[in-house]
Amino acid sequence: MQTRIQGTTMPVLEVQLDPGESVFAESGELSWMTASVQMTTHTQMGGGGGLLGVFKRAVGGGSLFMTEYRAMQAPGEVAFATKVPGHIVPVPVAPGSEYMVHRHGFLCATPQVTIGVGFQQSLGAGIFGGDGFLLQKVGGTGTAWLELSGELIMKNLAPGETLRVHPGHVGAFQASVAFQITTVPGIKNAIFGGDGIFLAALTGPGTVWLQTLPISRLAHQIAEYIPRGGAQATSVGVGGGLLGGIVGSILSGDNN
Repeated sequence: MQTRIQGTTMPVLEVQLDPGESVFAESGELSWMTASVQMTTHTQMGGGGGLLGVFKRAVGGGSLFMTEYRAMQAPGEVAFATKVPGHIVPVPVAPGSEYMVHRHGFLCATPQVTIGVGFQQSLGAGIFGGDGFLLQKVGGTGTAWLELSGELIMKNLAPGETLRVHPGHVGAFQASVAFQITTVPGIKNAIFGGDGIFLAALTGPGTVWLQTLPISRLAHQIAEYIPRGGAQATSVGVGGGLLGGIVGSILSGDNN
């Protein structure tokens, strides 16, 4: 198996498969493949805790299905492109060398890699629509490729060193890093600070990959330019200015 990452702003991962070799990804990740590659969709590719793990992934916003791409009688190629501007990061996976990845960060992996739910916490249904905050755990043995949005910043945390991060900027980190969701200190900071009401506390030792373009923040910025119905817009314009500003401030600190 040989791999190549091409592109800069919107990179693509090309995987050259010898006969019998395969990779798997969540359904819907495929960009292109040659005719010699056979795709097969499963519900339990890559381990992930059996049927319970499948439903946990689905409830947390992940795909219910995984698709295997296998070269059959001849070598083949399969490619996976990023969905937003960002980077594709290969990571070696082995027992004792596992990774926690944001819910949209898993791109594809070799067959013996496992993917499951590593962390899930509700952050208030009234604010986040019940989605909460979810991290996927990548384990097993092999290579996984992660999709991180925006520019990529790596931080190597020493034992006991803590970094507080807006949750959406958490791209991935080694499983040796302790992770906890905390609240922004002070009610004024939470309501008027504009940075949301939650922060992620990551404590070393281990490596953390931070992404500069959280998908939730990108969606929130785009939403400001989407036309709204006249009645709704009038209501917000007349009586919802202050309330809308407060709610918008909170929502701008969306999870991941």
